[in-house]
Amino acid sequence: MFGLGSRRRLATGSQPSTGERLVYAVGDIHGRLDLLEDLLPKIAGDARASRSPHPPVLVFLGDYVDRGPGSRGVIDYLIRLSAMPNIEVRCLKGNHEQALLAFLDDPEFGPSWLQNGGAATLAAYGVGAPPTRLPAELWEEARDKFAQALPPEHLRFLQGLELYVEYGDYVFVHAGLRPGVPIERQTEQDLLWIRYEFLEERRPFPKVVVHGHTPEAQPHMGPLRLGLDTGAYATGVLTAARLNGVERSILQASAHDSMAAAS
Repeated sequence: MFGLGSRRRLATGSQPSTGERLVYAVGDIHGRLDLLEDLLPKIAGDARASRSPHPPVLVFLGDYVDRGPGSRGVIDYLIRLSAMPNIEVRCLKGNHEQALLAFLDDPEFGPSWLQNGGAATLAAYGVGAPPTRLPAELWEEARDKFAQALPPEHLRFLQGLELYVEYGDYVFVHAGLRPGVPIERQTEQDLLWIRYEFLEERRPFPKVVVHGHTPEAQPHMGPLRLGLDTGAYATGVLTAARLNGVERSILQASAHDSMAAAS
């Protein structure tokens, strides 16, 4: 596993390019504010050292909330980052943000959300997670408490998340693409949830797909896709890909390295 801020040059076959843009894509954070706060200064230092003539681009691949303890802090951090000058920040929607919004629309979705890590998000906003078998009216009460605790700027952030973005020969999306379907005709369900049909596809997509959603022990850096979800909430490793023209490399923040440095 890479150490904090380490980098590896990766060979490519067809040499896809971001053109003149320096792009950093960050995998699933899942409430690990500590790792985000470790990773972003490393990205900032790398961007300064690159001396790119254009502002760097940061693409966050979704799943900012649930499972980890710092969902509220992560969203605060991304909102502040998006307001900074001399940087372009693109925040994509993940299936966990979709689940949070679904709960706000329909409290009956609460038990399903809790089974997938939603209790940690409720706790981050000071709302206790109710038992999953509560009557519908008590779930509605829990939803109302959460809606009241959710700052308006957080709701605007969640509602404004993008489904995908493109830079050069790369398309950035949370889960992946359905094979054989043009990018502009992909459904939100597939963009946020697809797994095996996408991961097992061996034919090229219209562009190289940079995605999260499916945790892997190591980042996947292949000719068809770059998978950057390294299970940060469980492994303590948050991964970013650095894409600069035809160059590819990896940056990571590791809780293990942080603990070693502090000891």
